[in-house]
Amino acid sequence: MIKIRIGGVPEHFNLPWHLAIEDGMFAHHGIDLEWIMFPEGTGAMNKALRNKEIDLAVILTGGIIKDIANGNPSKILQVYVSSPLQWGVHVGAKSEFTSIEELENATCAISRYGSGSHVMAHVQAEQRGWDTSALTFNVINTLDGAIEALTEGTADYFMWEHFTTKPIVDNGVFRRLGDFPTPWSCFVIAGRESFIEEHKASIKIVLDVINTVTADFKKIPSIDRTLANRYEQQLEDIQQWLSMTTWSQKQITDEELTRVQSKIFDLNMIENQIDINKFKINL
Repeated sequence: MIKIRIGGVPEHFNLPWHLAIEDGMFAHHGIDLEWIMFPEGTGAMNKALRNKEIDLAVILTGGIIKDIANGNPSKILQVYVSSPLQWGVHVGAKSEFTSIEELENATCAISRYGSGSHVMAHVQAEQRGWDTSALTFNVINTLDGAIEALTEGTADYFMWEHFTTKPIVDNGVFRRLGDFPTPWSCFVIAGRESFIEEHKASIKIVLDVINTVTADFKKIPSIDRTLANRYEQQLEDIQQWLSMTTWSQKQITDEELTRVQSKIFDLNMIENQIDINKFKINL
């Protein structure tokens, strides 16, 4: 058995991985796939890839592109979810803010610098014509940290995936002012360059297995109920999310890489743009 450590967020997007592991689909091919949970999100996974603490990651597209451009020795293996991520823009229940427009000079809670919540705060600000250099942040690490920060007033707003945070909204802890979809795909699968070079055949098996699962994921009987139960979501919310979500089995396109890198560069989140071929590898 070859051991492969893969990181991902504890969200409904990643149920295909858990089902494949539980069904022994990787083990059948001699692969011990260890799923490592990262509630802190993309910034923490980028750090773990750099530190060789994980081998692969299911990671936000904008976040990994930013980090590779800034020197992370990793490569994108393929797109995992091609539909946009719906970022809910949240404030505390007792907040005086009533619209996203009012947040221009407010403090944004982010899981960490370089995370998806950090990148998307810049992208949203730029689209609204705000001065992105004047944005202020409070690092809260996890969703629990965001609840504390917005409740205590140490941050004013927090951007996180709409359906993951909906139970917190339903419980009256957060108020959602609106949604902000990513102008690119949700998630890609990435890996450390050195690990990829040594284990190309095994990684290709991993991709083949997960692509088999995701290609038919929506057709699994009662998958909506399974998702609702495992992730403590309302059935109607999961059904809406499933209707909006598309998994991919293909490599990221040059056009998307160029578009994401150009946007991140324009926002001064990377110092230089690099050759787009340096972002990805085809096995």
